Amino acid sequence: MEIQNATAEDFDAAFDYIEKLWTYNTYDREKIRGVYKDVLENQNDFAFFLRDGGKTLGFCHGTFFNTFWLSGQTCYVSSIITDEGVRGQGCGVRLMDHAKQLAEARGCRAIVLDSGLPRAPAHRFYEIYGFEKCAHCFELKLY
Repeated sequence: MEIQNATAEDFDAAFDYIEKLWTYNTYDREKIRGVYKDVLENQNDFAFFLRDGGKTLGFCHGTFFNTFWLSGQTCYVSSIITDEGVRGQGCGVRLMDHAKQLAEARGCRAIVLDSGLPRAPAHRFYEIYGFEKCAHCFELKLY
């Protein structure tokens, strides 16, 4: 298994994971294509896949930003998902380990993420990995 940085040619694979991660949303493929392009061009963003041979097993996306809360650079993992058939086989750990390496290389003080309330299995994974519950996430839609 190897980590491969996302490329423009990987959009279809990324879009497939995005739809699987947030099944309660409806996505405009072309709007997401624009966001994906922006992510690939922004030096504060990252996106990568876990692959085994020609098979894609998982996807991760995040960003780096400064925060007063953590007094410096912070890594926000906004998307991390593995194929259902490989869960429990270390794929999520490989993705998170790579995000952690990127965060450490940038001098980040922490990795933060949020997760939808219905995603209880993911919450167990985060806690086993070492994340601690530290906040509630709130959303105010502007459209």
